[in-house]
Amino acid sequence: MPLVKHDYPVLEYDTASKAVFQPGNGKKCFPAKAVFAFLGDEVENYAHTHDGIQIDEFESATRRYPIYECLYNQEKICLCPAPVGSAAAVQVLEYLIAGGVTKIISVGSCGVLEDIPENRFLIPVSALRDEGTSYHYLPPSREVEISKAGINAIESALSQKNIPYWEVKTWTTDGFYRETVEMVQYRKEEGCQVVEMECSALAACAKFRKVTWAMLLFSADTLADPRIYE
Repeated sequence: MPLVKHDYPVLEYDTASKAVFQPGNGKKCFPAKAVFAFLGDEVENYAHTHDGIQIDEFESATRRYPIYECLYNQEKICLCPAPVGSAAAVQVLEYLIAGGVTKIISVGSCGVLEDIPENRFLIPVSALRDEGTSYHYLPPSREVEISKAGINAIESALSQKNIPYWEVKTWTTDGFYRETVEMVQYRKEEGCQVVEMECSALAACAKFRKVTWAMLLFSADTLADPRIYE
């Protein structure tokens, strides 16, 4: 399918896999499995306290994101902090994939739209695409499904530790300060149970690049009653 033009640029889509700028240089050799985590300094703290080795870094205009190699259950894994926001997160994910990563789990917090207690584990099985980045990777659609293989891997790990979890539909948005009372209610009526800023874009990138990706969220703030924000 050639470039599809549209009155609205965000809905224009090109199936070409090669772009003017390609991620990485094809010479990296990262471990096949990666944890790409929205956990701030905790990523570096874990690497430093578990004999992680920095094997590379992704350099953006504002900061550098270290990429570590760690040993877990006698298997090498890649560990990298993730930047907040769909566009920035996908840029780093592209770099990891170009370096040889094929199986990725992301971890991060979310807001809840239902009465879900704080610090509960939630696994998105679909994401509403209310951000711009995913439309550069997949044709326009309202939602994107998450890899079943990735979901199964997370659920298996949690089950082995007897950790409860919930499968959810997430609302991925670019507009953190545009989550209006009416929009929150509308998304709840669509079946969204949580809200965050990266899931649908990362899922779209993974589908386009034909790698396995899924996400583990933990509940933080609540918009269950948006008139009383916590």
